[in-house]
Formats: sequence, C-alpha cells, structure tokens
Amino acid sequence: MYIPKHFQQSDQTEILKLIREFPLATLVVNMDQGPVANHVPLIIDRTSTGNLRLHGHIARANPLSRFPRADHALAVFQGPNAYVSPNWYPTRQQHGRVVPTWNYAAVHASGRLRIIDDRDWLLSQIEKLTDEQEATQETPWAVSDAPEDFTNGLLASIVGVELEVSELRGKWKVSQNQPEKNRLGVEHGLKESGNTDSGYLSGGGQ
Repeated sequence: MYIPKHFQQSDQTEILKLIREFPLATLVVNMDQGPVANHVPLIIDRTSTGNLRLHGHIARANPLSRFPRADHALAVFQGPNAYVSPNWYPTRQQHGRVVPTWNYAAVHASGRLRIIDDRDWLLSQIEKLTDEQEATQETPWAVSDAPEDFTNGLLASIVGVELEVSELRGKWKVSQNQPEKNRLGVEHGLKESGNTDSGYLSGGGQ
C-alpha cells in the first residue's frame, strides 16, 4: 500500500480500533492459480509474548482450506470512506485549483497464514467473534443458545484461519494535506450529505 508520510497512521491503538470496528477483512493469498481473495471477519488475538494474530474461519469447501500454510498473506480492513467534492473547498472560490478526491481509512495486516482444523479452537473463535458483535444488542445472543447438535454440525463444515501478523500498516487519508478551512468545508459537506463519519473523514478524529 502506498502511504505518503502525511497519510501514515502510526498509532497502533487507532489501527487496532479500526480492525475491531470493521472486522470484515479481504484476505488475499497467492495460491496456485494466482491471487485469491476471500472476505472473512477476523478478530484480534495476542500471544503470551504480545505477538499479534488474527483469527477467523472459512467454509471447509473453500479451496483455501486445502492450502494448509501460506508464508505471505494479506488482510485488508476498510474503514469509513467517502467521495469529496471540490465544491466543499472554500479555496475553490479563490483560485479554482481543486479536484475531487476520496477520503478513507484502511489497515493492511500481512504475515504467515495457517489453516486450523480443531473443533475446540473453532468453537472458541466463533464464541469470541459472536460475543464481540452481540455486545451492542439489548439481549445478546450466544453460541450456546443454539442446539448443541446443530452447532456441532456447523463446526464440522468449517476450518479456522490464523494470520500471524509480521507487518501492520495504517493509512488515514482524511484531508491532512488541506488547509484548515478546506477540512472544515469537507466536514460540512459530508454532514450535509448525511455522512455520520464526517468528523472522522475530514481529519477531526486525528
């Protein structure tokens, strides 16, 4: 991922926060037929030594499940994003040297990927993923709410994936290269268009 210095996100807390809030990753692996992308929710796990791992699961029928290990895999997490109109820049009235752009936040996690075929591991992963996503529900649903034989049948149809993260990079392209009045103009324009991430995408969350 190309990251100009002014768009680089070096705050690990913010990077991990984006992964938690937007856990659906595009998981890319270079298989025999070339690069293959799968869309997989991934949750954060730490080893006893603090190393970062990302855990998820895929269908056993997925060809990736028969690719037991990949030394180089990439998980892409896409955060908030929005089109930015030149009309929102006050400097348009001054000199007209403005163009449209797209503001966004994204994280790339790369490392070694392995497939895990272990029922207890899978059950733990699914419970953690479910608990994280159900936390905002008034009455959270739990995996244990489903009949055990039904859950066991589903567990038999999936395998786990674990990405041992060796590099974690964040890019927040949120108008940092614009003067303050243009950033405020972007925030106003996004608010007017109904975007709930207007402050974040105009640099207000930086």
